[in-house]
Amino acid sequence: MKILAVLASPREVSLSEAALRYSMKSMQAQGASVTLLDLRKTPLPLYGPNAIATAEHYPGIKSMVDEADAYTLATPDYHGSMSGVLKNFLDFFWLEFAGKTFAYICASHEKGLTAMDQIRTAVRQCYGWSLPYGVAISADDVNEEFEVIDEVKRRRLSMLARDLVVYGGLITGQRREDLQSPESATFLARYRG
Repeated sequence: MKILAVLASPREVSLSEAALRYSMKSMQAQGASVTLLDLRKTPLPLYGPNAIATAEHYPGIKSMVDEADAYTLATPDYHGSMSGVLKNFLDFFWLEFAGKTFAYICASHEKGLTAMDQIRTAVRQCYGWSLPYGVAISADDVNEEFEVIDEVKRRRLSMLARDLVVYGGLITGQRREDLQSPESATFLARYRG
């Protein structure tokens, strides 16, 4: 399994990043190959008709998106939704997400449920599969070095990582089969090369 871990927080030090990095270690322990895409360091311009032509980082990010079997999206909760950086990323690569699996991490003072629902809705519109739960993290869950110290959150992040590798692997296998099959009764038929 190749997993792209997408950090969509504009902060230099963030709760989303702390949780994402913890989950990345758990994914690697499950045998997955994990790549971090930090959208602070590789920004995309605001999506629009000519955005791809002017996006300096687009080719490199597109390559990462194409190679990934599954994704973990980490974002702060901004007024009950995802960060604009994450929404912009989804707008750029919506076509590439079809039939792939997604997991969600949300930094929130509340539970991040509305924000994760918004992400899940956007991913569903891209024909992506979502794990049925996500993990919310708050300032109480990390120490001063931004390491996840709350044992319940550590277990949840490890569970999220394990489930993304296992269920993402199952969906990835079926996706590959459907893309190579002549079967027409699958939504992936329209994505065949």
